[in-house]
Amino acid sequence: MSDKRTKTRGLGRGLSALMADVTPTEPQNQQGDGSRRPDMMVPIEKIHPNPDQPRRTFTPDQLEELSASIKEKGIIQPLIVRNRPDHDGEYEIVAGERRWRAAQMAQLHSIPVLVREFDDTEVLEIAIIENIQRADLNAVEEAAGYRQLMDKFGHTQEKLSEVLGKSRSYIANLVRLLSLPDEVQEFVREGKLSAGHARAMITATDPVALARRVIQGNLSVRETERLAKGAPESEQKGSKAPKPSRQEKDADTRALEGDLSANLGMKVAIDHESGQESGKVTISYNNLDQLDEVCRLLSS
Repeated sequence: MSDKRTKTRGLGRGLSALMADVTPTEPQNQQGDGSRRPDMMVPIEKIHPNPDQPRRTFTPDQLEELSASIKEKGIIQPLIVRNRPDHDGEYEIVAGERRWRAAQMAQLHSIPVLVREFDDTEVLEIAIIENIQRADLNAVEEAAGYRQLMDKFGHTQEKLSEVLGKSRSYIANLVRLLSLPDEVQEFVREGKLSAGHARAMITATDPVALARRVIQGNLSVRETERLAKGAPESEQKGSKAPKPSRQEKDADTRALEGDLSANLGMKVAIDHESGQESGKVTISYNNLDQLDEVCRLLSS
């Protein structure tokens, strides 16, 4: 990113600005059906994919489904494109490659586009954001997207949370999955392990061995958490395991306790019994000033 853009696009505020350019709705340009009015219709052969698109896999079944929808209703949301570098009259996709591929399958001759001016760094940034917002990403892919946004562009978890509508603890817990061995991460990518299973393995002595055991025994997340903490052999699936005590907390609960403690500046404990909807939150204060602050927050 050029120095000029760095000065005009502050951290976080710049990410919001990028999102505003590719957001699905734009009231001042909306048509009666809620879709966005394109800048122009462009011959499909004049549009090219982004060569640095981080997502390389496009599920055939989903493309077929999208193609059938496009045949029936057309492309409701225009693609976001930029002028293709060194190719006058041609365009490069910034957001919407799936729609472009599906439009080809539907044999459309031209497609609606919104033309925006983005540099190479911004194009990559938007491509990562678009991928994160896709519903079919697995937990490791989503975590890698957050990590890229933080490492490559300097965005904090708080700013990502604000712009993408995710809680900071949700982002933090996903990113922690990237500390697991590659084999365990691959199990998550393949759908053999859930994100909950993987989070429970982060503190395990041998995550790979535990992952194989969980897959082989089709163990639940709770059973995985007990094994990760070194529970005895008798607590494998199929045996009658003792009910976990209220002190045995999963990774999400501990992360939420940390978030609340950091925000309040006081120790926060969450007691939530497995399988129940109710529980309690305990806030410990060190002096009367902190008690006053708690009262102020609860009454505001």
